[in-house]
Amino acid sequence: MEATSQTEQALQHLQQLIDNIETVIRGKRQQIKYILTALLAKGHILLEDNPGTGKTVMAKTLAQSISSGDAAEGGVAFKRIQFTPDLLPMDLIGSHIFDEDKKEFIFKRGPLFTNVLLADEINRASPKVQSALLECMAENQITIGDTTYRLNKMFFTIATQNPIEMEGTYPLPAAQLDRFSIKIIFGYVDEDTELEIYNNYLGIADNLQHIQQVLTMQEILSLQDEAEKVQVHEELVKAVRNIVWATRKHPDILLGASTRSGISFLKCLKAYALVNGRTFVTEDDIHDLTLPVLDHRLIYKNKEAKANALPGILKMETDRLHKLRITH
Repeated sequence: MEATSQTEQALQHLQQLIDNIETVIRGKRQQIKYILTALLAKGHILLEDNPGTGKTVMAKTLAQSISSGDAAEGGVAFKRIQFTPDLLPMDLIGSHIFDEDKKEFIFKRGPLFTNVLLADEINRASPKVQSALLECMAENQITIGDTTYRLNKMFFTIATQNPIEMEGTYPLPAAQLDRFSIKIIFGYVDEDTELEIYNNYLGIADNLQHIQQVLTMQEILSLQDEAEKVQVHEELVKAVRNIVWATRKHPDILLGASTRSGISFLKCLKAYALVNGRTFVTEDDIHDLTLPVLDHRLIYKNKEAKANALPGILKMETDRLHKLRITH
């Protein structure tokens, strides 16, 4: 009974958070669900789109919706890094500076020491700078020289990148892409929603300035624990295995999904089910998450292969699952 009560409370908290974010971010419910899925799966998310679609405001709204419990106004610690070609790794991690009073070098922490990190236009910086994020995203720590600094339990990266065709961009290396649990296209809103935004942009900006803190950081950590408890039918676990294996054997895929990708897929499935108000994963969850979780981790022969290979694999597996008629 206690577990059921905790789950019901978790679902209420999630709905509160979604509703709160939607006071500022209009017409993006599915994208909000993907972002919260990555957060509850203890992962990170990459948003690709042109400037001006609301990605930065999304990150700020999420951070301001969560209270650290002991922080000042404005929610949990939020840092934004604008990636540029002249950025250096020390600009992210921090550096040692000489303290005149103590006559010694002290470490001044960089913006990576935060709770919610917005890595804006990440593919405008050089691969050397992008690699500065690898350890903190994978292991929740930063090593400088002989010293390792642990990051906060809640460390969530929302990275944005411009379409690769835009001038002045550096493609993210495979190792960096693999650190993102989910990659989505943020996209423009529909015409009616955009008209509503134009008519009420002052009110929406005011909502961002006075956003309510509806959850604490401890409640987010509890939601992450609840996501781990979500049930996954054995056939759905097999489906994840089948999809991952199929990417390795497909003739149009040069680099298939790794075992770590499969584990990340399962974590995201559990989190996505919870975000959608369920304590069990369904076949529809696999349909919704296969491309966002796996597509950016694969290397294809060409653009045609990218458009057809993974959707084809997914269709074969969903057809198999439909024939089984799994009951939850």
